[in-house]
Amino acid sequence: MSEVLELVSVEAGYGLSRVLHGVSLVARAGEVVSLLGRNGAGKSTTLKAIVGLVEVSGGAVRFDGHEITGLPTHEISRRGVGYVPEDRRVFGDLTVAENLIVGARGRGEWGTARVYRFFPKLAELAGRRAGSLSGGEQQMLTVARTLMGNPRVLLLDEPSEGLAPVIVRALGEQIAALKREGLTILLSEQNLKFAARLADRAYIVEKGEIRFAGPMAALMGDEALRRKYLTV
Repeated sequence: MSEVLELVSVEAGYGLSRVLHGVSLVARAGEVVSLLGRNGAGKSTTLKAIVGLVEVSGGAVRFDGHEITGLPTHEISRRGVGYVPEDRRVFGDLTVAENLIVGARGRGEWGTARVYRFFPKLAELAGRRAGSLSGGEQQMLTVARTLMGNPRVLLLDEPSEGLAPVIVRALGEQIAALKREGLTILLSEQNLKFAARLADRAYIVEKGEIRFAGPMAALMGDEALRRKYLTV
């Protein structure tokens, strides 16, 4: 499989505060890669570094073999990197349908009709204001709106956080379906069970450094490693 996204020794942070210390990872075409770690380990900062929302002071971010380090966020998005933030930034005063239109870019594979087929619940809610939706519905809308930009790689930051178990299962099924569509997904998660059902490979980040890189099956078979880096 070809490498779609690559981080090479990335250093990044906020102002004078360095959060990432030489983070390297790879996401290949059509796979789900999970970025795991405790709260504050550097998972969200890694995703923000990819999309240009934090300053990268060292190393390189490459997408489709081209360096995108330092490019503005809108340009990184235009090239095909979709980002779903942790805080579900829907436009609350706009309807579901209007939120999707805001996210539309170009004439790619993803349009309103396909999104509604993929997320039939959103079709039912098309005329509802996004601010009135439940947390799970807003998460669904945020993913769908990002797909409207026709990304080649999808970055998901803690998508299961705060959702009821039945919603988490449904979200997992939708992410698995996106993988079957050939989309490359980098999934930042604290929910190990959720990530294990979806991911081909995993990276563990702790204090801004990669502590494990390998198949998800290898991680799930190493209780000592999980206890060291993932238990609270």
